[in-house]
Amino acid sequence: MTFIANVINKTPRYVESIAARMKSTSSYQRLMEVSPIKRWSIITGLFLLSQAIVFGSLYLIFGKIVVIGFAASILAGLATGVGALPALFFKDISNNLFNSLLGAAAGVMLAATAFSLLVPGIEFGNAIWPAKGIYVVSLGMLVGAAFLHYADKQLPHVHFDSISDTQLNSLKKIWLFIIAITIHNFPEGMSVGVSFGSGEMKNGVVLAIAIALQNIPEGLAVALPLVGLGYNKWRAVGIATLTGLVEPVGGLLGITMVTAFQSILPIAMGFAAGAMLFVISEEIIPETHSNGRSRYATFALMIGFIIMMVLDNMLG
Repeated sequence: MTFIANVINKTPRYVESIAARMKSTSSYQRLMEVSPIKRWSIITGLFLLSQAIVFGSLYLIFGKIVVIGFAASILAGLATGVGALPALFFKDISNNLFNSLLGAAAGVMLAATAFSLLVPGIEFGNAIWPAKGIYVVSLGMLVGAAFLHYADKQLPHVHFDSISDTQLNSLKKIWLFIIAITIHNFPEGMSVGVSFGSGEMKNGVVLAIAIALQNIPEGLAVALPLVGLGYNKWRAVGIATLTGLVEPVGGLLGITMVTAFQSILPIAMGFAAGAMLFVISEEIIPETHSNGRSRYATFALMIGFIIMMVLDNMLG
C-alpha cells in the first residue's frame, strides 16, 4: 500500500513536471512564437501523421477489423472529454441531473453487456465447445470481476458522489479518484476490442456507443472537482480526456489478442462482461442512490437500457 500511496502523491507533481519540461524545450518555444493558425496547423499535421503511421501499421499487420476496432475504442475514450466540457461553464451540477446521467450510463452498460458480450460470447463458446459455451463465459465473468476486485483492493478510491463533498478540498483525493477512473476504463476499452475481434461488426459498434455514453458522466465527475480546486478549466478537461484515452490501449490489446487467438474469444468476452458488471454494481448504481433513493436514476437506467436494446435491434 506504501507503493500505491507514493504513486498517488507523486502523480500530480509528475504531470506538472512533464508539462514544465515540455514548455522549456526550444521546439515548444518556437511553436508558441508562430501565429495561432499556423501553430494549430502544425499540431494537427503532426497528429494526423502519427495516426497515419499507427493505423497504417495496424492495417498491414492485422487487417481492417483491428483498425476499425482501435478507432472505435479511441472515439469511445474521447467521449470522456466530451462529458467534461460542461466544466468550462459550471463548477457544479444538481444531484438529480448527475444521478440521472449515471443511471442512464448504468442502463446502457447493462444492455451492452448482455446483448454485445454475453449472448455472442456464449454462441462463440458453443461453436468451439458444444453445449459448454455458457460455462466458459461464466468462468470469464468471474475472472473479470475478480480482476477488478483485486484492483480496487490495491487502490482504494473516492466515489462519484464525492465530487460535491466539501472534504474533497484535497488534491490527493482528487487524483486518487482520477487514477481509479483510469483503471476502470481499461477493461471497458478491452471489451470494445474483444467485441470487434469476434468479427461481429454490429456488436462492436453497439458496445463502443455504449461505452462512449457511459464515459460522459465520468468525464464530468473528473473535471468538475479539478475546476472547483482552481485548476485551469481547459486543463481540467484535458486531464479528464486523458483518463479516457487508456481505453484504446485496452481496446488494442483485446482486439489483437482475440484476433490472433480465436479460441480465447468466449472467455475474453466473459472477462469483459464481468468487469463491466462489477463496475455497474459496485460503483455506478450505488452512487446514484448515495443520498437516498433516486427515482430519476431508476427511470434513467431503464431508458438507457431500452435505448441500447433498440439500437442493438436496429443494427440487427
